[in-house]
Amino acid sequence: MAEYDVNIAHSFGLEVDGIVIKHITEVSGLKRDQEVVEVDMKTPDGKPIKVKMPGLPKAGEVTLVRGLTSDTSFDKWIKDARFGDVDSIRKGGAIIMYDLKGTAVKRYNLTNAWPKSIELNALKAGDNSILTEKLVVVFEDMEAE
Repeated sequence: MAEYDVNIAHSFGLEVDGIVIKHITEVSGLKRDQEVVEVDMKTPDGKPIKVKMPGLPKAGEVTLVRGLTSDTSFDKWIKDARFGDVDSIRKGGAIIMYDLKGTAVKRYNLTNAWPKSIELNALKAGDNSILTEKLVVVFEDMEAE
């Protein structure tokens, strides 16, 4: 790719514990945010001003959608979270962006991620829509690589 070419949202993956779950069709909410601290100060000539400074990073959450398959990777992780096994559910992981050739072009590394919820799309008999599952993952920090 040339320096200023942009990528096409082709496909995505979730890597957890070295296992990559590909075929994620949608990623939303991938955001790094931090608190804003407002401080009341005075200028040298005594005028009151508000100064905004960076505060602590905020935890985030990302939503992943994929077609429903026989892969049970999400299910085991969610089951462990449901029963409060905190030490085993917090994982280091990454959201991976792939180009049209299937080459990883960007990674967003997640710290202490765990599954908050899973949801199937609406099920309707006789419908030709693909069955999907939506996984919401919370994380404490995110770094782009």
